[in-house]
Amino acid sequence: MTDRLAILIASAGAERPELGATPLVHALAAHALDAEVEIHFAGPAVRLLVAGVADSLYATPSREKSIGDFLREVIAHDIPLYACGMARAGWVGADEALIPQARAAGATAFVARTLDPAWRSLVY
Repeated sequence: MTDRLAILIASAGAERPELGATPLVHALAAHALDAEVEIHFAGPAVRLLVAGVADSLYATPSREKSIGDFLREVIAHDIPLYACGMARAGWVGADEALIPQARAAGATAFVARTLDPAWRSLVY
């Protein structure tokens, strides 16, 4: 059994924040099970890494916890966050900045994880 998990978040975004909580919770759960975890953001999901955006987004109408709160939990556990360069070019404005914890990794990095038998992958 592998203890490495690469997660791709591509569907969530400012228009669909309800799709952002589950992959972050799954990342935290895998980490709690001592798995090595990394999260890749592609497409509109890269907007979740724009400074300040995730703090105004909620997964439920009751607004009990923002996507930013979930991201801070992930960051507190040193789970790496990767922003796709193509997504960043298409979804992040020139006057916007990503949170400092966001690293860069392209589509090839995630595909390499899916092809590596030492890693499992989940796509949201």
